[in-house]
Amino acid sequence: MSASLWDMEWQGLANYEYILTDEWFYRALYTTLWLAIVSGLPQHLIALPLATLLFRLSNRTRHFLFCFYFLPFITSSVAISLVFSSLFSRDFGVLNQVISGLHDWVIFDIQPLAWLFPEQAIDWQDSSHIRWTIAMVVFWRYVGWNTLLYLSAMKTIPEELFDAAYLEGAGFWQQLRHVTLPMLRPMILLALTLSVIGNMQLFEEPFILTAGTGGSGQAGQTMAMYLYATAFAEGDFATSSAIAWLLFIILLALCSLGRRINQKNNG
Repeated sequence: MSASLWDMEWQGLANYEYILTDEWFYRALYTTLWLAIVSGLPQHLIALPLATLLFRLSNRTRHFLFCFYFLPFITSSVAISLVFSSLFSRDFGVLNQVISGLHDWVIFDIQPLAWLFPEQAIDWQDSSHIRWTIAMVVFWRYVGWNTLLYLSAMKTIPEELFDAAYLEGAGFWQQLRHVTLPMLRPMILLALTLSVIGNMQLFEEPFILTAGTGGSGQAGQTMAMYLYATAFAEGDFATSSAIAWLLFIILLALCSLGRRINQKNNG
């Protein structure tokens, strides 16, 4: 142990220079940011109206329906990824079978949907599809979590505000815009921050869906997968540590930017 320690050399910023000149780093960063936007933004755009609708229901109905939305979040990510892997399988996947059935559907001796659905099975692991596949799984899993955050925050809004808006003739969307959203601004900032942090560290879903390879051309490789491959596939723990620090700096910058924008809007 002492000999190996003495043999070590100070690298300075050499590992960071290597990463910043590595093409795969920028590909992984692009994929991570793409997934953060495509799977993250729809979560909040749907979770907010959904939470508002649940908030207006009775407690028994609200709790019953919410179980279905929250179930994916508490389910093991490995189990979810394995289920979706079977759904998106090229040769035996349910989705390809449904698409094939719609393509071959015949009515009055014609195939009305043949132009819309392809005849050949779709390879969902292909570079043009894998990101959308991962984004769909991530969206489906976390939309219930964001709904819970917004629903919990709505319970703290005074009921008098909604009553006053109703007496003034405000409809559902007007109350959502002028009452709910302004009161939920702190929770929206928290939910967006958690989404940014979670998406920038996305690992389990893309790793299992792509069998750890990142898909065709590594189009589904995220920053966390790039870090993992550098450390455990290539055995370069020094470079992987530098990747972790760069990921931390990127996260810190994004969260600080979001906080600054929120403070500017509040000011």
